[in-house]
Amino acid sequence: MAQVKVFYEPETELLTVFWQQPRKEQICTELGDGVILIKDSTSGEPIGLEILSYRPGDNRFDAVSVELGQLNPVG
Repeated sequence: MAQVKVFYEPETELLTVFWQQPRKEQICTELGDGVILIKDSTSGEPIGLEILSYRPGDNRFDAVSVELGQLNPVG
């Protein structure tokens, strides 16, 4: 089962969520409204998110959905 790591730094209002291990070589793309997608720089695979100016109860999570697990084969 995948392990999700969540880091919150209240002094900088930064929330970081990794659903894969952080990489030494990673790239970031801002999706908008202070939501940043973290990707493996080699494969381009998404490995996490950063939320800037985060405070508990932040309504931006209403627009973010991450599901982890194994897909059942169709057919």
